[in-house]
Amino acid sequence: MKGFLEWFKSSTKMKRWFFLVLLGIVLCCFGFSKIIVQKELRIVDLLIIVGTFITGFTFVILGIIYIQKRTLELLVQSNSTFVQSEKAINMKSLIFNKNLYEKGPNIVAIGGGSGLNTVLEGLKKYTSNVTAIVTIADYGEKATNSRRELGLQPIEDIKNSIISLANNEDEMKKIINHSFVENKLRGLNFGDIYMLAMKEIYANEAIQNSSNILNITGKVLPVTLDEIKICAELKDGTIVEEKEKISEVTYDKVTKINRIYISPSNVVPAPGVLDAIKNADAIIIGPGSLYTNIIPNLLVKNITKTIKESKAIKIYISNIMTEPGQTDNYSVSDHIDALIEHVGKGVVDFCLCDTGEVTPEFVRKYNKMGSDLVEQDLQKVSGKGITILQKDMSMIKQDVIRHNPDAIASAVIELICNDLKFKDMQNDTQYVLLNSKLKEQKRKEKNYAHEKNKKKKQLKKQETKPRFTKKSKFQEKYKERIKSIQNSDLEKETNRSLVEEKENFLKNEVYKKKEK
Repeated sequence: MKGFLEWFKSSTKMKRWFFLVLLGIVLCCFGFSKIIVQKELRIVDLLIIVGTFITGFTFVILGIIYIQKRTLELLVQSNSTFVQSEKAINMKSLIFNKNLYEKGPNIVAIGGGSGLNTVLEGLKKYTSNVTAIVTIADYGEKATNSRRELGLQPIEDIKNSIISLANNEDEMKKIINHSFVENKLRGLNFGDIYMLAMKEIYANEAIQNSSNILNITGKVLPVTLDEIKICAELKDGTIVEEKEKISEVTYDKVTKINRIYISPSNVVPAPGVLDAIKNADAIIIGPGSLYTNIIPNLLVKNITKTIKESKAIKIYISNIMTEPGQTDNYSVSDHIDALIEHVGKGVVDFCLCDTGEVTPEFVRKYNKMGSDLVEQDLQKVSGKGITILQKDMSMIKQDVIRHNPDAIASAVIELICNDLKFKDMQNDTQYVLLNSKLKEQKRKEKNYAHEKNKKKKQLKKQETKPRFTKKSKFQEKYKERIKSIQNSDLEKETNRSLVEEKENFLKNEVYKKKEK
């Protein structure tokens, strides 16, 4: 009974639809009663009865539809970690579904580094069907020798993606990155030992099975299980065969990257990677290091081919800042040109760009390190048949410019919702769930933008406001003395200039006499 009464609370916004259904039933009953009571039916009476019955029936149908929609919205609010406020309605006593988001859209994110982790952090709030496809590469002999003794691959990006998809990121980060201090295990952390144990138990499916064991939202897949090297050919012909040295060599030689390639070139995708791309509703490429985290994934055999054949929405998320030694002076169109040059057209339908409104103080810090804002040459991008989506998606996190995970996720989900609308699926469970969360996020973004503009206005006022400096006690006490010293100095300068003029005049007179 207590659970039943929950439906009638004002916070549920259900009573209006119950009333509409009740009104519809009353009107239908009224129409039937008219037919039974009336001895003689005139045309006017018949029209009234039919009109009343149709109106009542329409009210009943509309009421039931909106009750169902509102029920789904309440489920989102009660089960989602995304909506955590005092106003959140506890409807678990009515309906409970711990796998609420298993019907969410299938989204594949391809890349590596902090860029990919940002995307995962935002998307996991909307769906559990998130797949991260991450590069595993040889990061150099020095970095891998200690792990090779134990048969470990360089899996830093894998571990960071697992952390991003965890329900409690902070706790997962502590556990995965916990470094051992014992002599035998020194130089290794828990993540290394865990992955070694998983490899011995599950062999090639070690990383895939980690999703269930660690209870993370979604799954992380290595792009390939084969050991590869990411190599670069520079414009001056130099070949760099270690990923970690590409930026350094390029920067030192004051040249640019001509092309990126992987060695060996015939490596095959890991199990599950191609299936994830085929079944995706949206494929996200970037943000991240263009030449070392994004393009290498696309060079693995059949990855690009499967992306092009997929009917998913393909989104490229542009970087906010350029990367020294990789994308110096690159614009948005330069990033896309690099993708097309390596894998051809058809891998990008939409390009999500930042508005470029980053706090100047932080941009100047990046300028000192050789980095700058990515130029927004959007006309060139749209000329390539790619739809541009511009959004304020930058944020400052621990004094570093980062993508806003919520802004990226809401932009991606909005594209998926628009696609569902186009397919006339507004009453679909997936659409209702996503749209409800999207509305909540838009309200948050609006408030965030308002606060941001407010701070900007305050900063402008402080900059334009005249500054009044208070005079020191020394200045007040010796004001006259300071003034007299300044006057005497001025007189000295004047007298010195007069003496110099006089000496020059005399020299000229002597010179004239000699000539005569």
